[in-house]
Amino acid sequence: MEEEIIAVFKKNGFSLDEEEEIAKKCLSFCINYNLKPSDIVSSWEVYYLNRQLDESTVQNAQMDGFLQYLQDAQKEATIMEESDLHFYSSKDVDMILNDEDGDTKEGILGSPTEKSQRLYSEPFDSTHQTNGGIFSSGKPFKHVTPFGQRTDKFVVKFSTNNIPNAENRENELAHENNDDDIIRKVQPRERCSLIVHGSGPEPGCRFMYDRIEDRFNALENRIKRHTTALVASGLYEEPVDPTVASQKSIFAVGMICCDGEGHLNEKSILLQSSVEHSGGQRVRLELQKLSQFSVFPGQVVGIEGHNPSGHCLIASKLVDSIPLSTAADVNLHPAKKQALEQEIQSTDLSHKQEELSVIIASGPFTTTDNLSFEPLTELLAYATRKLPQVLILLGPFVDSEHPEIKKGTTDRSFDEIFRVEILRRLQDHVEYMGSNARVILVPSIRDANHDFVFPQPAFEIHSPNLKHQITSLTNPGTFEANQVKLGCCTVDILKHLSGEEMSRNPADGTPIDRMSRLANHILSQRRFYPLYPPAEGIPLDFSLAPESLHLSAIPDILILPSDMKYFVKVLSLGEGGEGGGQVKCICVNPGRLAKGEGGGTFAELNYHGGPDTSNASIIGI
Repeated sequence: MEEEIIAVFKKNGFSLDEEEEIAKKCLSFCINYNLKPSDIVSSWEVYYLNRQLDESTVQNAQMDGFLQYLQDAQKEATIMEESDLHFYSSKDVDMILNDEDGDTKEGILGSPTEKSQRLYSEPFDSTHQTNGGIFSSGKPFKHVTPFGQRTDKFVVKFSTNNIPNAENRENELAHENNDDDIIRKVQPRERCSLIVHGSGPEPGCRFMYDRIEDRFNALENRIKRHTTALVASGLYEEPVDPTVASQKSIFAVGMICCDGEGHLNEKSILLQSSVEHSGGQRVRLELQKLSQFSVFPGQVVGIEGHNPSGHCLIASKLVDSIPLSTAADVNLHPAKKQALEQEIQSTDLSHKQEELSVIIASGPFTTTDNLSFEPLTELLAYATRKLPQVLILLGPFVDSEHPEIKKGTTDRSFDEIFRVEILRRLQDHVEYMGSNARVILVPSIRDANHDFVFPQPAFEIHSPNLKHQITSLTNPGTFEANQVKLGCCTVDILKHLSGEEMSRNPADGTPIDRMSRLANHILSQRRFYPLYPPAEGIPLDFSLAPESLHLSAIPDILILPSDMKYFVKVLSLGEGGEGGGQVKCICVNPGRLAKGEGGGTFAELNYHGGPDTSNASIIGI
């Protein structure tokens, strides 16, 4: 029968890397589940397609996952036949084995277990029982996943070390025993102050009601804000109508548009000025005379040039950034602040140095082959060892792109998954860590359990006992921790800008860091999402708190999670001198915590007064 199994596999175009071993396992599957060789191969084809495996070679390492698939299929078939049956899962077993009180009211007796089995129980469920003694990798002992089989754990992918006396992160991580289930109970660092800048939409708000008038007013206000700032700087004259023919040099302010539905090119760039100066008319923009530039649709710029015919504005200079000296004057009104700490109002603040330790991770928080959230469990165990002052988690948490969520094969509601798999773990984590621990949650438009709109309201988290430790922000959101200003946006603006940007590099061959340039657009435009029209699939709603997309000040740390490669970069804005000096900002793309069936990356940052005296690392989970 083993030979028949191998023959059927080969007949269907599959090759086996370890024929004898795989054939033995498939034979046991046939016996246990009463299947024929043709049934096994048919099931493998479904598994192969669902997991989107690249090669047609059947790997011995994939048999554990295939067995789990067969078990799930068998269970679903039985449930369809006998709906009254209850199937116990590994979580039911863990609950019984870890029952502290030995409750036998239901007639179920607990039994002693080996320590190796206890290592795979839910890591934060038993913190109150063990007094912080035992933690685990969160891997169910019933099923070994590809994520659980990974070999490189917590490897530093990239790091910057700007603190002379700071310990070497790479050496520290290399000598750390990451598999140790005993975590020392160390006193957390001093609790950091926290101020949330709340200008975003409120939970439960109505959306999908934006009108053409709302979009028009939002774009018009952007152009007016830039115009006011450029004129107030004293470096530029009052803007004029760029559509009027003139032989002399003029200065105009407007928004870059594309003449058509495709991408920008040299022949399709238009400049749309404000209603005040040109009635909102557009004129073709010629950039041939510029040695370098970077433009994209929706970018508001100042243009020096001339328009001899009235049909084409020939640019001699392009101003794509608001001068820093007028940054404070640009704000129409200060953002509403919600003080979570009364002590931060004290005069002692002025004597404290801006120091902050933070771990940043962006979803998805579980691999595509299950909803066990193993990467999140590993991250929380790491945070328990490193004791950051703030743990920032950015969505998606319940990813709408996850295969089980997308196909609707899960038997739990999205809210239940979020409450049980995310909030319960976080609550157990902060309870174990004590009152000094802080966790920041930022939603994503990919969150299946949240509003599909951008800007996005914060999560409604009903945990009154822990509200001072677990804080939910809007998307995008800004806050201050220990006087360090942070801004974050979970929409992948870097990827969207990358696809729409048109640029010309200097002719002298000066190297240009493209990722820094893309991230700089966020700062120079003072906007979390300056692209317009937005990328396909982005539910941008201009009737919903349009001011929440505006950056009222340059943050010290800008967090922009993206599908593009992880990075930590120091961005500089301004050119010094009369422009008001230079402002520096640390921009972080932590990558995704989970990638496919494997682990991804997260960021660890120690901020000490400024970008040049701070440490940052990108770490593989």
